[in-house]
Amino acid sequence: MAAVKTRNTATLMTEGSIVKSLLLFALPLIFGNLLQQMYNTADSIIVGNFVGSNALAAVGSSGSPIYLLIGFSQGLAVGAGVVVSQYLGAGDHKETREAVHTALAIAVVMGLLLTVGGVACGRALLVAMNTPAEVLADAVTYIRIYFGGVLFSVVYNMTAGILNAAGNSRRSLVYLAWASVTNIVLDLVFIVGLRMGVAGAAIATDLSQLVSCVLSLRFLMKSEDACRVELSAIRLHRKMAGRIIRVGLPTGIQNMVISFSNVLVQASVNSYGAAAMAGFAAYMKIDGFNILPVSSISMAATTFVGQNYGAGRLDRVKRSVWVTLAIGVIYTLCTGAALLAGQDAILHLFTADEAVVTYGKLAMRWFCPFYFLLSILHGLAGAVRGTGASIPPMVVLLVSLCLFRVVWIQFLLPFFSGIEGVFILYPVSWGLGAVLMILYAWKGKWMEYHT
Repeated sequence: MAAVKTRNTATLMTEGSIVKSLLLFALPLIFGNLLQQMYNTADSIIVGNFVGSNALAAVGSSGSPIYLLIGFSQGLAVGAGVVVSQYLGAGDHKETREAVHTALAIAVVMGLLLTVGGVACGRALLVAMNTPAEVLADAVTYIRIYFGGVLFSVVYNMTAGILNAAGNSRRSLVYLAWASVTNIVLDLVFIVGLRMGVAGAAIATDLSQLVSCVLSLRFLMKSEDACRVELSAIRLHRKMAGRIIRVGLPTGIQNMVISFSNVLVQASVNSYGAAAMAGFAAYMKIDGFNILPVSSISMAATTFVGQNYGAGRLDRVKRSVWVTLAIGVIYTLCTGAALLAGQDAILHLFTADEAVVTYGKLAMRWFCPFYFLLSILHGLAGAVRGTGASIPPMVVLLVSLCLFRVVWIQFLLPFFSGIEGVFILYPVSWGLGAVLMILYAWKGKWMEYHT
């Protein structure tokens, strides 16, 4: 009989080099995030070029409600990842298996609820967002088809959270790459070949998410360790579900509320005219080269701390905080300097309109030197979240990146004569968040936290 090849899901980070463990885990996350941004951009390019500007606006106007809901499910995936990583670190295989199957049950329930809610309420959401009449029909078509397949996205996010908790972020990258290629190919088939318009774009997205969902589930089902999935064992264990939701809910709420504050900031930019909007939009594409790696480093810190906290290795937890901060600060200072050095050439890739370029440069000058503050904020938040203490980081992020920004826009922005008042808001809110997170990490009892 031929030997059966088994797969080991987990990569424990409770021993060995902290720097190596964090970097090897973070790099696939960084590449995965950048890859996802690239295929989302390709999706928009194909729609804009082969369907038209109204169709592109329809897909864009659907993005906000979709992000709000998907961001919430990603928060629960973070919670599941923290719980799974702690049990793995503690070597408790029974509880790990229960956490994995409960997490997938939560994903299925949430995916079904979002499917029904999105299809039923999609039009009302778009009307409430004042979607223009000439765009509304296509937008409704896109959002309803998208939510018809949202279950695949929610389940994939949960399986990715489990794989990341096991230290296997490379698998998430591989499956995301397959989904990206699938999405682009299907876009060309449905939009360019079959001329299905925005419906084709939505179907391509759903099918690409189905691919990543099936591949990640298949890998977990074939693994031979505590993270192995058995479909018949997927069920809600009340106590475990409560723990996962308790840890993940703050991050989910945080994602939704922060995205709401960003809508208000965008509205403020819009008031300065089309050139300001275009310049800011161009810079936001560049912004991803800093924001996405910072988020990935934060996720790596969460998993590393979760495993070592679960194993009782508080010495490694403390040292990993300094390593996380060093990686984030060095990266953001280097990229910030590089972007500032090439700002003129970079912005001219987007447009030849000098007014637009001027606004983009202004944004870069206020953003690029200060990304290190954002890396401190998210790095510490990720480390603290790894112990299961997810509420304090949520409070800090909501105060600094949401409440403070709303107050600034309402009461301080009128004192500025130009758009600089909007741009200055970002580094100031990052600085406030970094200070609050440093104070909590220093004085708080997060390493004594028990769930």
